[in-house]
Amino acid sequence: MIKSVLIFNQLGKPRLIKFYEQLSISTQQEILREIHLLLSKRSDNLCNFLEGTRTIGNTDTRIIYRHYATLYFVFVTDMSESELGTLDLIQAFVESLDRVFENVCELDLIFHFDEIHYILNEVISAGMVIEVAVQEITKASVEAKRLAQPDTDASRFASFGRGQSEDASNSIATFLSSLVINATVALTIFVIFCILRPRFKRVYAPRTYAVEKERRPKPVGKGLFSWIPAALQAPDIRVIEQSGLDTYMFLRSIRTMFIMFSVISIVSASSILPVNILGTMKQTGLNSLSMGNVDPKSNWLWVHVGVFAMVVCWCIWTIIGELRIYTHLRMWWLTHPQTTQKAGASTILLSNIPRNLTNTQRLYELFSVFPGGVRQVFVNRGSKELEKVVKKRDKLACKLEARLTKLAVESLKAQNLQAYREELKLVEEIARCNRDIRKARQNIDKMPKRSSALVMFNEQIAAHMAAQCVLDFKPFSMSQVSMSVDPQDVLWYNLEISPWSRRIRGYLSFIATLALTLLWTGMAAVLSSLVQIKSLAALEPFKWLQRSPIALGIFSGIVPSLILAVLMAILPTVLRLLLVLEGTQRKSLVGLRLLHRYFFFQVWNVYLVTIFSSSIFQIAIKSVQQPGRIIELIQTQVPQSATNILTYVLLLAFVGAAKEILQGVPLAMRYIRLLVRAKSPREQVRAEQPMDFKWSDAIPTHSLVFLMGFSYAFLAPIVNWFVAVYFGLFYLIYRYQFLYVYNHANWSMGGLSFPKSVTQMMVGLYISELYMLLMMVAKLNAGASAIMRVVVCSLVVLVTGGAHLYIRDVFMPAISFLPVKRAVDVARNPMLKSEFPNVLDEDGEVEHRFTASERAARNRAFAMYSSMVPKFAIKLGLRLFPPSAATAASSSDEEATAASSSDEEASADHKRSSRLGMADQAPPLADSLDAVDLAGEFSSPELRAPAACSLWVPLQDPMFGGVVRELESRGQGTVSVVTDGTLVTAKFKVKADPDASFEKVFM
Repeated sequence: MIKSVLIFNQLGKPRLIKFYEQLSISTQQEILREIHLLLSKRSDNLCNFLEGTRTIGNTDTRIIYRHYATLYFVFVTDMSESELGTLDLIQAFVESLDRVFENVCELDLIFHFDEIHYILNEVISAGMVIEVAVQEITKASVEAKRLAQPDTDASRFASFGRGQSEDASNSIATFLSSLVINATVALTIFVIFCILRPRFKRVYAPRTYAVEKERRPKPVGKGLFSWIPAALQAPDIRVIEQSGLDTYMFLRSIRTMFIMFSVISIVSASSILPVNILGTMKQTGLNSLSMGNVDPKSNWLWVHVGVFAMVVCWCIWTIIGELRIYTHLRMWWLTHPQTTQKAGASTILLSNIPRNLTNTQRLYELFSVFPGGVRQVFVNRGSKELEKVVKKRDKLACKLEARLTKLAVESLKAQNLQAYREELKLVEEIARCNRDIRKARQNIDKMPKRSSALVMFNEQIAAHMAAQCVLDFKPFSMSQVSMSVDPQDVLWYNLEISPWSRRIRGYLSFIATLALTLLWTGMAAVLSSLVQIKSLAALEPFKWLQRSPIALGIFSGIVPSLILAVLMAILPTVLRLLLVLEGTQRKSLVGLRLLHRYFFFQVWNVYLVTIFSSSIFQIAIKSVQQPGRIIELIQTQVPQSATNILTYVLLLAFVGAAKEILQGVPLAMRYIRLLVRAKSPREQVRAEQPMDFKWSDAIPTHSLVFLMGFSYAFLAPIVNWFVAVYFGLFYLIYRYQFLYVYNHANWSMGGLSFPKSVTQMMVGLYISELYMLLMMVAKLNAGASAIMRVVVCSLVVLVTGGAHLYIRDVFMPAISFLPVKRAVDVARNPMLKSEFPNVLDEDGEVEHRFTASERAARNRAFAMYSSMVPKFAIKLGLRLFPPSAATAASSSDEEATAASSSDEEASADHKRSSRLGMADQAPPLADSLDAVDLAGEFSSPELRAPAACSLWVPLQDPMFGGVVRELESRGQGTVSVVTDGTLVTAKFKVKADPDASFEKVFM
């Protein structure tokens, strides 16, 4: 017979007391104290049986117990009961509690003591064991709870949010606290931005003055919210002209994701969500909104499957439409005058050239087979000594500019010219360096040849053909060919790495990447476990968290996501270094390759390990103990990870978006840099330049959020709304940032990052389909209807795979290179170079039925909407609401202006790089490619370095006339002093005019 059942914690606090014999209250308390004293002193290595004491019942009584976390479960029996059987009975009792309360904890025993007694009564009655089957015990408890409340639709809706267990209430508290805190922080930051924006133009609108006039956006008013219409009303063609195709396609991908999740949110809220809420599985808290709340045998699951199939097919159709539009825009960009007039558009960079081919004549002969022939060939040469001289000269010139600027300020303060002997010595040393550079460039043919060369063709299509051809039958010979060459983009020190070394480095980089994956996984797991609320609450300093639901929600909702975000912010730098050490030859290619690597890391470490691992571990642990429950666990545990995804998306959506627009660190660094480092006009102008956008960090992060949202779009539809908010906020912010803040010059890939984003979006579709398929497989015991649902989900997977193969075979080959047909069409009709492309391939209809302005308006309308809206609907809209004549004329004028000014813009781009740099000059955009010198403009930095330099200093006051003449005299014709566009103010502050630096200096 069982005499009593006791449950108490490590401090001896009783959580359940049940005696099956008549004893006084004082005796019961004495027994509790004595058993706690006995058990608290016992080691976990000792057995779980004890003989009774005088108080408890002498040697005729057995104390049998189990220790779970902070609780002791104790059964006191007489000699007739089996000790091992009683241990199994305790295990069955605890498993029943765990099933009913979903990971039972001490708080469940406190707040739901009535249910605990009911479950115990199902196991033991009057001291006799009446049931040991966990499934039957759990079933009886669930049935009792169902009978205790009315089973109506109204009660189900009303019960949402009032969890029956502490875990459910914790999930709601976590979600609500995370939502409130993130929204409050974001709103505060947005208000701060709206107040600071008109006052800090250097940070929030540098493109309105620090770039060429042709690329400056329209000024924004000083109103708090005037930046919003300024960002949204700018036409797409202006975004492309001012920020490039990469920026436009990135914004377009964010907009596409926003529209997708907006549609999915509306559809799921009107179909899937009501079915989940009306489910009969009695899930509590946020779990009542997931598919886990729907009975596995219910035919309402067809709503989930039907919506899933339709939405996935629509998303695939949208992605294919976006790729079709991108392909047309890419071809238009490749043949646009702004691209073709750059010498790099028809130039290729070869590496791994055999020694017998490092000859200009041999390379001429080799590449003359391509259309139009070869214009120039230059075999790269190098000199370590020349490189050192160039770096020394540039360093001395910057130092001299700073000293002359300081001389000007101090002389004007004292109203007397200060001594400048040291400055004259620096000029003489710079002159010597310039003479050495000139001498070395005159003897360039004597420098050692390198295994790389530049080949410029007469026709752009010839460069694209050469890049696709097998140039030699020998292994690795001329296997590395780069197009659209920009000397600023080339990693020159990686060009000389041998093919075998590059291959070995690649393997080592791959191994290092896998090792880094495991290392980062361990670090993330350790840090995440350290901040798990249940682990911390067991420690003395953090026990107060159990008594404060608000603190509990804040801690569990914010801290893990924050630590995870910090960890992932460090990772791109490490991955980028690995790719550079691997031997990647171009900075832009490092960025493109980093997109997939960083995305893989985020999917593994953020999504699978940190966010989704809790469900995986719960399924694994419980299925090992009871393999028959694995199907049930998949149905219930997988949807429960939605809370973790919600908190992470909330952090990124609100705080991440607000942080992006506030630019707190750049705001501080710009003024610190101006105060500390900007000691000359040149450095001031450089400090004013727009900052670069971190493409390789941003694109994978947004793809990860898409994957998170889409994988749970049909399991927990509430996720869709917050993912839509995320992409909507970032689209608005990025529109403003790219028009007014960010510099795009260091990432000019012609939109090649967009196919990477599409591939990552397809991964999200596959994971979502895998989840839905697993959920339907887990419900196969429902009969023939369940089998058909599995068949439908399998067909959706096959359709997605077929669409992916279609994308790979149809679109990808036409993206990297210029098609011959496009080159022929442009040669036949030069207007196609500047005219916005027709993305529908209706050449005959568009050419003959519409004027140029109408054609431009139609082309833009189809480019904007044809990926998501059927073609006939767009045509109907244009017929019902034709664009106004003023709008069409404006569009036509913008395109004409863009075409006519492309030469001027490119020329200004070249002048700017020449003005602001001494050695690193960007390739020109010349009226005639005959004027381009590959050796002087496309070779390594030391060979491109000019043998003269200009000093930009504020020495325009008459007292400095002699100083300027003496400096130029000591420079012996290799040093010139420019004073235009900079001055010392009445407060003795140096001021540099950005407009003057772009238009007057170094012309």
